[in-house]
Amino acid sequence: MSDSYYDSVGEEVPSDSFWEVGNYKRTVKRIDDGHRLCSDLMNCIHERARIEKGYAQQLTEWAKRWRQLVEKGPQYGTVEKAWHAFMSEAEKVSELHIEVKSALMNEDFEKIKNWQKEAFHKQIMGGFKETKEAEDGFRKAQKPWAKKLKEVEAAKKAYHVACKEEKLAVSRETNSKADPALNPEQLKKLQDKVDKSKQDVLKTREKYEKALKDLDNATPQYMENMEQVFEQCQQFEERRIRFFREVLLEVQKHLDLSTVPGYKNIYRELEQNIKAADTVEDLRWFRANHGPGMSMNWPQFEDEDWSADLNRTLSRREKKKATDGVTLTGINQTEPVPQHNKNSSVSSSEKNQSYSADWSDEETNNPFSSNDAPPETNPFDEDTSPTMEVRVRALYDYEGQELDELSFKTGEELTKIEDEDEQGWCKGRLDNGQVGLYPANYVETIQ
Repeated sequence: MSDSYYDSVGEEVPSDSFWEVGNYKRTVKRIDDGHRLCSDLMNCIHERARIEKGYAQQLTEWAKRWRQLVEKGPQYGTVEKAWHAFMSEAEKVSELHIEVKSALMNEDFEKIKNWQKEAFHKQIMGGFKETKEAEDGFRKAQKPWAKKLKEVEAAKKAYHVACKEEKLAVSRETNSKADPALNPEQLKKLQDKVDKSKQDVLKTREKYEKALKDLDNATPQYMENMEQVFEQCQQFEERRIRFFREVLLEVQKHLDLSTVPGYKNIYRELEQNIKAADTVEDLRWFRANHGPGMSMNWPQFEDEDWSADLNRTLSRREKKKATDGVTLTGINQTEPVPQHNKNSSVSSSEKNQSYSADWSDEETNNPFSSNDAPPETNPFDEDTSPTMEVRVRALYDYEGQELDELSFKTGEELTKIEDEDEQGWCKGRLDNGQVGLYPANYVETIQ
């Protein structure tokens, strides 16, 4: 019921009952809430799909980066294969999470969107057709009963006023009898006032009781009409609730990777690869390729023919020395280490090494004491000397996965101090002074 009706009733505050005039609005509002809940559920699924996609991308980036680092690192043999199995697991799990993202958006999200469009019909003037129909139905059901209720309230108010006037008239008459200053005519007027007020009480009481009786007679029909409209709203809400339950079950199936046979196979394969790591085999391989098991050209007695050849070699080198001014201090004959096939699992840094078969006794040609040779580098070490400073801005959020990685939020600015490497990483410095790595494609240069 409108607020103007409650103002006309007076002092009494209406109850919270559904049967009170106007309280059907909560049931009508539930229809609008149903449309909003559909939108909320779509937003919820959309956010989860974004998380699934982001997680899949991070797994892929992590696998790519660490696959390269392990290949360039010093690990070898069957343990290297077991380590690579973790990167394979990440790539396969990434594919599964991309499938989850696709199922959430292409099936669940679209299903809710289509159901919402079919269940709620927007009007040109705003609102939904279903809301207006429910509102009109309740108004029509309440209108006759509300009219009689208003008559009851008016009759009750008139009756209470008459009772009040009667008590006041009786009180004045009683007090006037003790007042000798009043003449008989005045006393007569007071007596007439009492009689009239009693008659008014009887009349208003009769009207009040009649209005209540009419209201009571109209109440059963009022309740029947109200329940009929309410049941229509209940049926509409029942369809929405059943639909939500059905969709949520489908979402649960899409998210539950434990029921996907391929998901279990990923970790079964990972376990097999780890258990396949053979300590004895790896040590045997290293002994044969880099230890006492390697072949060796042991020094042997050389006759004069070898000396003559050596002298001829020296003579040729002396002629070269006369033309280019290079001083020869010794001869260092080297032979490349044979390249091993893929099954040997030698790391790339070891594959690029070459070892000297024999060397001169002179200190300048000793490969273990040369000061001019470039120092051996570890692919896991990072160069910490900055060569540039460029301000960049983050395009996405990034949470560092390792101690040497930076974390930042979208829009945050930082300084790039080294260009992108072959793995797609840059070195940068946050405004708080922290230095570390970050993905190059996560930022843009500030113009």
